[in-house]
Amino acid sequence: MASSPELRIVVIGGSLGGLLAANMLLRMGCNVTVHERIGEELGGRGAGIAAHPEMFDAFARAGVDVNDAIGTSVEERIVLDRQGAVMARHHLPQVMCSWSSLLCLLLAAFPQERYFAGAQFIRAKQNGKRARAVFSDGSEIEADLLIGADGIHSTLRGQYWPQAKPAYAGYVAWRGMVQEARVSPETHKSLFANFAFCLPPGEHMLGYPIAGADGDVRPGHRRFNIVWYRKAAQETELKRLLTDETGHYHPLGIPPGLIQAEIVAELRAAARRILAPQFCEMVELIRTPFFQSVVDLEVPSMVLGRAALLGDAPFLVRPHCGMGVTKAAGDAVLLTDLLAAFPVDIDHALKIYNVERFRFGSYLAAHSRRLGSQMKQIFVSEEELQEASHYRKPETCLREISLPPDLP
Repeated sequence: MASSPELRIVVIGGSLGGLLAANMLLRMGCNVTVHERIGEELGGRGAGIAAHPEMFDAFARAGVDVNDAIGTSVEERIVLDRQGAVMARHHLPQVMCSWSSLLCLLLAAFPQERYFAGAQFIRAKQNGKRARAVFSDGSEIEADLLIGADGIHSTLRGQYWPQAKPAYAGYVAWRGMVQEARVSPETHKSLFANFAFCLPPGEHMLGYPIAGADGDVRPGHRRFNIVWYRKAAQETELKRLLTDETGHYHPLGIPPGLIQAEIVAELRAAARRILAPQFCEMVELIRTPFFQSVVDLEVPSMVLGRAALLGDAPFLVRPHCGMGVTKAAGDAVLLTDLLAAFPVDIDHALKIYNVERFRFGSYLAAHSRRLGSQMKQIFVSEEELQEASHYRKPETCLREISLPPDLP
């Protein structure tokens, strides 16, 4: 590795992507601080994620020993019919992880004095080879590089690429977790060893086991994570979903505890009508279901001057491919490697980073849209209809959902 002057790097966003990059860069010898706008604990905000080799490699690079101890292994994928019988299966070993467990490990690996919660980044200033991060309390930090790992509503992206905004895809992803000890023996036997799917017309349900609280993977202490894709017209149903009991509308996402009781009751009633009994039980057992609007987002560039985007900030990949964290990990690995290789030519490092990760992000975003084509409500061509039909097939679902795509 080339010797280098100490680089001052400010990471905006203290979730998985930001902490992966920060831990790697710190171990490379950079002077790194992380600034997260949310002042409260982030650990309870995630659910389950599919793990891939690139993700595990990145965590190791970040100083975190990620292994099966914080994930649960599944050997098979199954599709259940409306009556709960297995209509298709595919042997495919995979590790499923808990988002909150991974976050806790990354936080523990990063020096506490370098992580600033409740730090509201408001804008960047650039002057040649330097950049400044400006925060809502009036403080400013000068750095060689600003990394925007601040997600879907990235402030850094909004400043430099204001035309790049999330575009609603027409459906939402309902999520929730159920404690293993609360699941009936019949449902437990059917689901807890598998990555399971249920494909009612026009909808898509999946679920898999993840670690319990504090990464506990002992039988009886785990959780089952579900994701249920349901259509919701933007101007009617989505607006209703985002409105709380008091009539207040939350356009950027409604906190789980504020979702109307009537909406949750409707969700459970729909599960009884259309889902396999095993998934119906899971929906009934979820104490506080929440949802995320599925959106598409792409930027024209990931770099401008000494500001670079990472993770969900430049490309928001629909969750069907299960690659969000892995994509952020790949961004962090390449950026770290390039800064190590070109320590006195950061601009050259950023140029290569932009070319390589922009190509990957664009391809992955397009792939995730193809996987999500099954949720379309209107088809403008026979080709679109055929594509949607393909991705609704159980066999396609078993072999392509939550898996890395074949790169061109």
